[in-house]
Amino acid sequence: MSSGQAIVLPRWIDVGLLPLWNLLVALAVAGGVVLAIGQSPAQALSVLLEGALGSSRGIGYTLYYATTFIFTGLAVAVAYHGGLFNIGGEGQATLGGIGLGLLALALGPRLPAAVLLPLLVVAAALFGMAWALVPAALQAWRGSHVVITTIMFNFLAASLNVYLLVNWLRPKGSMSVESVNFADSARMPGLHEIAAKFGYELPSSPLNLSLLLALLACLFVYWFLWKSGAGYALRAVGSAPRAAHYAGIKPRMQVLVAMGLSGALAGLVAVNEISGVQGKLTLDFVAGAGFTGIAVALMGRNHPVGIILASLLFGVLYQGGVEVSFELPGFSREMVVTAQGLIVLFAGAMASVSAPTFARLYALIATKKKEARHG
Repeated sequence: MSSGQAIVLPRWIDVGLLPLWNLLVALAVAGGVVLAIGQSPAQALSVLLEGALGSSRGIGYTLYYATTFIFTGLAVAVAYHGGLFNIGGEGQATLGGIGLGLLALALGPRLPAAVLLPLLVVAAALFGMAWALVPAALQAWRGSHVVITTIMFNFLAASLNVYLLVNWLRPKGSMSVESVNFADSARMPGLHEIAAKFGYELPSSPLNLSLLLALLACLFVYWFLWKSGAGYALRAVGSAPRAAHYAGIKPRMQVLVAMGLSGALAGLVAVNEISGVQGKLTLDFVAGAGFTGIAVALMGRNHPVGIILASLLFGVLYQGGVEVSFELPGFSREMVVTAQGLIVLFAGAMASVSAPTFARLYALIATKKKEARHG
């Protein structure tokens, strides 16, 4: 196979077998690192899985983390299909939190939850969208690269959040850089609270109805990208902008659509973190989820189903990693971050290394089957 020839694999290999192989290689390398620091890879993996999946509470925390990663992974994927690399999920999620927080503080005491919660979802999405549209417009009309501008806007969003909390939203006399607590009507119900109303007892965890919102977002993104005319236009520009322009599709408008929808999805992180868990606007509620979303989208092949699976994996790593750092002496949180980095490396860079091998094996098997049929 020549180096210039495109590698074409069946979809079940490209989105199923190849990512699984890369994950197994990453875990093997991570196990080698664990062994090198004097720990047992089998014990570390056992504690990690037990902490993430071995109890109802652990599963609740795992799904809570996965919910946030679904939002940021979808945000990266939508921009990617439009030919853009949005690494501004941190800032867009932060603005979503600001929008949600301001509305919750203003209307929380006045509106019931049935009215207020949908408004908070819309506010988070609109503020995240507005923050993403500025870099989009700068690229579409001024040629500023969206990677550079979204990086800058991450810092601007963090600074704006600090300014609002310190100077306007922090209660007088409080040393904590956070807003007052939201009214109960602004709190997204936890799943253990909902289960209790129906007579079921679940351990308390941060998992809340935002999980349902994340799954609905996956359905919407799938429909939009692969079933709607607008999604086709967006993917056409992302794949071949000159051909799309020749066909009558306006590339500038698609840049706005891709980044606007991407920012809205990132803004929904605030629904899970602020309305669902914190119950107030805090300083650093995003906590790197925007950057984790890049890895989630990469590993999930920018498809909603893959993003759900990758989000669950990273949810297991986050929750299980906490348990590992508690249970195993000498195993720090940084080791979990190292494992995550290895997974990103092998899911991304190693995909292009492994793909030719899988292509040759597939071609060999196909040739053998063809010879067997004709022999």
